[in-house]
This record gives sequence, C-alpha cells and structure tokens, in this order.
Amino acid sequence: MSDLVAKAPIDRRLAEILTPIIEGMGFELVRVRLMGGQTKTVQVMAQRPDGAIDVDECADISNAISAVLDVEDPIDDNYTLEVSSPGIDRPLTRLKDFDQWEGYEARIETTELIDGRRRFKGNLAGTEGDEVLITIEQHGEDVTIGLKFDWLSDAKLVLTDDLIREMLKQRKEAGIVDESKFDEIETDSGSEEE
Repeated sequence: MSDLVAKAPIDRRLAEILTPIIEGMGFELVRVRLMGGQTKTVQVMAQRPDGAIDVDECADISNAISAVLDVEDPIDDNYTLEVSSPGIDRPLTRLKDFDQWEGYEARIETTELIDGRRRFKGNLAGTEGDEVLITIEQHGEDVTIGLKFDWLSDAKLVLTDDLIREMLKQRKEAGIVDESKFDEIETDSGSEEE
C-alpha cells in the first residue's frame, strides 16, 4: 500500500524511528518529510487521535524526537526539526483520513494518468476497500469515482468555509477554544458625528 505518511526512502526511515516515540506519547504521526534547501528541514506533522494538538504538545514531541534523532543520526547533513499540527487544509495520508473527512472538498493527485488526468478535485465520499471515493464534476454532472490508495501521490483538504467551521466546532468541543477569553466584537453603527 502507498504510504503518503513518508514517501521517500529517507522519510520512511525517519517514520520508522519516530513512530514508536510519537505513538508512545499518545499521538499519531500524520506525515514526515525531509525537505531540501540550503539547510535541510525535517518536517513532522502529528496529532492526538481526536485530531487536536497544541503548541506545548508540539514542543514536547520535538524534544523527545530530537534526542532520538541525535542518537540514531539518520541524516548526514545539518537540519532543522519542525514539528507542527497538520493544519486545517491538512494532508490526507492514511486511508482512514478519507473516511474521517467524508463530505469535505479535497485535491488528490495520482502517480499515473487516470482517464487522461492526474489531478482530481471534489468532495470526498469515503472509502470502499482500498479505494478512495471522490465526487467530481465530469461533463457537467457529479460523478463519484474510486481511486486506489496505491495510486495516490498527494492528497489534501481544500480550505473552505465549511471546513473552517467544522475545525472550530471540533476545537470548541475538545475545550481547545475558550470563547470566554476573546474580547467582545465592537460594531460600528455606521453613523458618524459631524
């Protein structure tokens, strides 16, 4: 099965090292990438099983995996470690992500051409076996197609108002967003003194 969590061989090696530590802390590894550039960056995305993570938890994960990476030393060059949440327009890296975010808009790319295209944008319709279902517009009609998970090279949610509302709702329910700490919004009645 395709692994969108860790694509390249070095990413898979990093995932082998990091997954037990991250899972041992009660989190899930969403994605790991070694990004090139003048100074390489190891980008790690993690979350709790409920989908949440806060800044302090990212720091805790960073400290834990930094120590292990120093010992294992899988990267020859200097690098920067970056630990973050997947974000609102998150990557979809595991088959279960496509079920969890069913009904939301996503962009999916495949490794090979499928019916003359590699990019698909539409609403997720869950999964069926090892296929990701997505409803796309084709010839003016909505059609649900299945793409084998192994065919995918990239997938992510599209930032929409519905997605933002859902994320805020989830964070509020999880107690991450406390509206009592926000200032009241002042509105201008529109009349100005002359």
